[in-house]
Amino acid sequence: AFRLHAENKILSPDLLHIVAVKGDFHVKAGGITEPRTYFGLKCNGGFFRNKVKFGLPNIQGLILLYDGENGSPLAIFESGDITIKRTGAATAAAVKYLAPENADTVTICGCGIQGRVQLRSIAQVRTIKNVFAYDINREIAAKFSEEMSGELDIRVSTVSELAKAVSQSRICVTCTPAREYFIKKEYISDGAFIAAVGADSPEKQELEPELTASCKVVTDILEQCAHVGELHHAIKNNLMTKKDVYAELGEVITGTKSGRGSDEEKIIYDATGTALQDVAAAAYIYEKSLKENIGEVFQFPE
Repeated sequence: AFRLHAENKILSPDLLHIVAVKGDFHVKAGGITEPRTYFGLKCNGGFFRNKVKFGLPNIQGLILLYDGENGSPLAIFESGDITIKRTGAATAAAVKYLAPENADTVTICGCGIQGRVQLRSIAQVRTIKNVFAYDINREIAAKFSEEMSGELDIRVSTVSELAKAVSQSRICVTCTPAREYFIKKEYISDGAFIAAVGADSPEKQELEPELTASCKVVTDILEQCAHVGELHHAIKNNLMTKKDVYAELGEVITGTKSGRGSDEEKIIYDATGTALQDVAAAAYIYEKSLKENIGEVFQFPE
């Protein structure tokens, strides 16, 4: 998906954000044109008190997949699993191209489902030896540490001193619904790579704007990050402009822009999540479902 975006083999993605009384809705749409043209639309509701109050997922939604040549609806998917896994996969791609080759220590901020997927994904592209788990809910962090250390056979420890953990890590992932930054510029050591995953609406924020402005910034989609990502907050504080962004991830993947320039360079991957990832994943599942006769087939009444 990122490669196709860099090569302009896409139907341009767009984003709509709607605030609700106790949550918000994200509508993401876009398409890819290879190996065939698909268009997809995802609508997710983010209500982060759901699990505690109602026993429901905090994020729920649907993906609609269309034939991009004639507009025919092809499939409907529950969006949660696709969103979770494609987000982790995108971070792994960013780590592959932008994190230090010898990075073996990771801090995960946010120990829910997404934190687990992030760590699993990173472990596919780097040899991880030590993980610091941080969450405002210590019980969730402790459960994460126990389960993920057993699953991945690596040392995972719960931490309360975030500054110390981040300063010792070459990779840091933030995947929370925070609305106030908690990663400060002073925490980051030379050579660090930060995947800022949580901020996907104007109100969300995980990184101090001064930190974002002091690093090499690579976005998933530049225009989107300028409106809803960590870049948005740096621009709002008059610390950066869009011209200060080094590259989009697709440019690095295709070699249009180089990746890490030195072992000391500090790099932020600003990830707001793009419809192109959703469409690529949905198209893959759709084609696999046809081959393996998976799913329920139905026709709209004429």
